[in-house]
Amino acid sequence: MTLPFNPNQELASIVARFATGDGEHQTPIDSLHLYRQSAATVWQHGAYRPCFAIVVQGRKSLTIGAETYHYGVGEYILTALDLPVSTQVTNVGSDTPYLCFGMALDSERLKELLSRVSIPRQAVTAEPVRGIAVNAASPELLDASLRLLRLLDRPEDIPAMAPLIEQEILYRLLTGPNGPRLLQIAMTESQSNRVARAVAWLRGNYTQPLRIEELAERVGMSVSSLHHHFKTVTALSPMQYQKQLRLHEARRLMIVEQLDVGSAGHRVGYQSPSQFSREYSRLYGLPPLKDVEAMRNSVVAAE
Repeated sequence: MTLPFNPNQELASIVARFATGDGEHQTPIDSLHLYRQSAATVWQHGAYRPCFAIVVQGRKSLTIGAETYHYGVGEYILTALDLPVSTQVTNVGSDTPYLCFGMALDSERLKELLSRVSIPRQAVTAEPVRGIAVNAASPELLDASLRLLRLLDRPEDIPAMAPLIEQEILYRLLTGPNGPRLLQIAMTESQSNRVARAVAWLRGNYTQPLRIEELAERVGMSVSSLHHHFKTVTALSPMQYQKQLRLHEARRLMIVEQLDVGSAGHRVGYQSPSQFSREYSRLYGLPPLKDVEAMRNSVVAAE
């Protein structure tokens, strides 16, 4: 498909109109969110849920484990399962803010689509691949994305049209270069699907002690296979994954809910305050108290 104009310009215009302030913005389309950032950021730590997101202005860097991905206008990042990440927005200004939009990926919709269309399944038996990737958006994917965002100006059309366009976007992702990532996560017989089940269990039980043997048995893998495939898909070991979940949540508890350091560490599963402080400092570069104070000061300075 050849588009007669640059769709990124219209996409950026729509995102800018509906995301008027910095931060993430929900939309009347449940799966669609918009993001705006008017200044370059330091590395920020958080978690990505399964989604695809296209940058329409500015650039962003993302780190998972020891790997860093860079992406800009016209490129999309696909996250096939829940992953703890660090991100940084670059190359922006008040007149040219970073703008992007993302669509959450629903596993049930994905499975329903797979039951109705013929898509090569070679990826099911292949070795697992990383659960995150960056690619240039195809004209077909940009076209479908633009039609989805145009619905924000026609809210009466959203109930009828949004599900159809979301399904088309899923189809374009499945038949694009990252299709194997989605297929491996979706197909129950694949190693990647077993890793996804392990990830889901860890997210729901990260405060509990991690016993690798029990987790491996729970998802039908040997301990060595779980370690190998988990790191292949997530770039982290199960222990590293749990640790980042705990520390991200502890940081949120201290900043948002204003818990003290000891309470936050205990809430997320740490029995030793010194271990919590040591691992927190290793991830964020500062001890908990100094890091939280710096975060609060940066928020005050931005107001």
